[in-house]
Amino acid sequence: MNSSFFMVQAQEKLPVFLSNYTFSGGRTEVGRITLGGKTVRNVEISGDHAKVFTVRDGVISILPEYNLKGAQYDIIISARNKGAVVLDTFKIISDEFIQNKVIAHRGAWKNTGVPENSIAALKHAVNLGCAGSEFDVHMSADSVLLINHDPSFQNISIGKTEAQELTQLKLSNGESLPTLVNYLKEGISQNTTKLILEIKPSAVSKEHSIATAREVVCLVKALKAQAWIDYISFDYEICKELQRLDPFARVAYLNGDKSPQELKKDNLWGYDYHFSVLKKNPDWLSIAKQEGLTTNAWTVNDKDTMMWLLERGIDFITTNEPELLLEMVKK
Repeated sequence: MNSSFFMVQAQEKLPVFLSNYTFSGGRTEVGRITLGGKTVRNVEISGDHAKVFTVRDGVISILPEYNLKGAQYDIIISARNKGAVVLDTFKIISDEFIQNKVIAHRGAWKNTGVPENSIAALKHAVNLGCAGSEFDVHMSADSVLLINHDPSFQNISIGKTEAQELTQLKLSNGESLPTLVNYLKEGISQNTTKLILEIKPSAVSKEHSIATAREVVCLVKALKAQAWIDYISFDYEICKELQRLDPFARVAYLNGDKSPQELKKDNLWGYDYHFSVLKKNPDWLSIAKQEGLTTNAWTVNDKDTMMWLLERGIDFITTNEPELLLEMVKK
């Protein structure tokens, strides 16, 4: 996919970003419009849904009469800066995302009999009512993004093999090894469960890892899927590259070797650490909240650890037992 994902008229190539892509009942403000990192006020909105929105002082809002549950609006934003006109398209959606802390690890697969990281597992997570469904992304030798936990599938290296061969491989339920484009198209057909997109460090090279991050952001932008996506990675350079590519992307770090203060300094959204890290550093939960960071723990499958985290106000818990955790958070 071509990574030149914005159009520019004139010579300055400054991307348009939105700080948010959703509205909800009682909240008509969507987010700030920025150009090259700065709030831009010389903005026009066009497209079939342009009449639904208004812009004032660089902030885009939905008019109250259009604040409808389940609504999705496609718009074109034209921003001007020193003679340059930058055009980009965005999807603004009604925020119906569930807030129950439950993230299904690789989808809901363990108790449903479907393969992990399958589109079927994603559908089960959505049907269960999970706040999020996590999945893992690798890039093929010809730059196609695929879903799988390990760097190899059926003993075939994803990073060293072309997609034509990889997509012929079948999961145990008969699905083809999913491409990210097909996975995201399924995921954005609903707006109750967030898509927790993990970019795996490449077994090929560091350059391959960074290229994977760039292709992922390019695809997310092309599908206008920003409202659904939270990013995670064990590779701190990938996390920082994601933030560079989109300063408002929701990016959490997985490895557990950075304090909340360090994450805040680098403008990350939060952390997603193994529960053992948080038990060794219990003050990191309160410190993260003070710093305005989100908190998540992986992969928590026993009731006692779930309760320990819930009692301390963690934002999310990633689990292979979403059914168990759902019952606990209901109580």
